[in-house]
Amino acid sequence: MHPVKPQVVIRWQTEHFKTQNHFLKMSTRIRLQRHGKKGKPFFHIVVADSRNRRDGRFIERLGYYNPTTVPATIDLDFDRALHWVQVGAEPTNTANAILSYKGVLYMKHLMRGVEKGAFSLETAQQMYKDWFENKHAKIMDKKQKAHDEKTAKLRASVEAGKEKAEAKLNPKEEEAPEVVAEETTEVVETPAVEETTEVVEETKVEEAPAAEVIEPASEEEKGE
Repeated sequence: MHPVKPQVVIRWQTEHFKTQNHFLKMSTRIRLQRHGKKGKPFFHIVVADSRNRRDGRFIERLGYYNPTTVPATIDLDFDRALHWVQVGAEPTNTANAILSYKGVLYMKHLMRGVEKGAFSLETAQQMYKDWFENKHAKIMDKKQKAHDEKTAKLRASVEAGKEKAEAKLNPKEEEAPEVVAEETTEVVETPAVEETTEVVEETKVEEAPAAEVIEPASEEEKGE
């Protein structure tokens, strides 16, 4: 037998590694596996063969995701998730969002920089720590704003309900005396005006004929 040259062995190893890595990229996926009751789902984050059904066999469980809580609960094994992403497992859209949210994809990016010699491992860890603290502060601010908006809406709704209840009770008590006052003014004022006008007209009519009768009588007495 002829001895195998070292160059051939190295070439075979590289080609074999490429095929294995390609196989992992094509078949191994990080995805969600549904559990729970109808209307109350929660999901396991698993590494599984893409040829298996969604809720079927899986290779490894990385954590769980519960979207029913406020905010959503995510429990993830960071190191194992980073390992599978570096090996070549492809996450689904939802799993990719979860990995990005937890910083796994950012850490993968930093580790590539370490491998290429762009910066040291300590620098990468410090960069990740700064990123995590900044992201955590933003998340807490969003939670606080959401809580403040919720409490403000509740207070506004309570105050609006109190105003409506008071508006329903108060107008009835204020309108009652106004109606009585209008009725009394109509009864008192209108008859007084009519009676005075009738009395004045009658006196004028009675006084006028008396003056006409007296004047001719005075002229005849003078002639005699």
